[in-house]
Amino acid sequence: MKRKRRQSRETAFSLIFEWGFREEERPEDIIAQAVDGRAAEVDEFARVLASRTIENCAALDNMIKQYSHKWKLGRIPRVTLALLRMSFCELSMFPEIPVGATINEAVELAKKYATEEDAAYLNGILGQYDRDRIAGEGEGAAEEEEDSGEEEAVPGEEEDSGTDEEDGPASGVE
Repeated sequence: MKRKRRQSRETAFSLIFEWGFREEERPEDIIAQAVDGRAAEVDEFARVLASRTIENCAALDNMIKQYSHKWKLGRIPRVTLALLRMSFCELSMFPEIPVGATINEAVELAKKYATEEDAAYLNGILGQYDRDRIAGEGEGAAEEEEDSGEEEAVPGEEEDSGTDEEDGPASGVE
């Protein structure tokens, strides 16, 4: 029986999220441990999406940095970061998949595993990337905003947390 792509994305997301805690491991090891350890069903789409996301993480993180104005990656909740990585991978490396489907599925996963604020943030970043892509500006052409030296609030974080730790607050699953 063929799994729905929504289930495959959710499986890929869980693998990418898990890898975020064990970045020294290879994608195939994360997948094998998920299959053996918790009987995860990893179909071909989930396997390819998770592997490509993990293997291209540095480039995907650069894309996220371009669109998450004034946010350090370490302050983005891990669930949201995993979803952003997966979504940017899908948008940039799976051209056969409709952009709207990718964005909608990412937002739905954020609503399930994070907060409404995370879902809105994710939708805004992915939407801006798509608008830039349509305008022909490409991956790196997000408009540069004037840097006032202040960071924007991160979804799920108190306005004045008093911390600049690399691992920002988590929302949803961690």
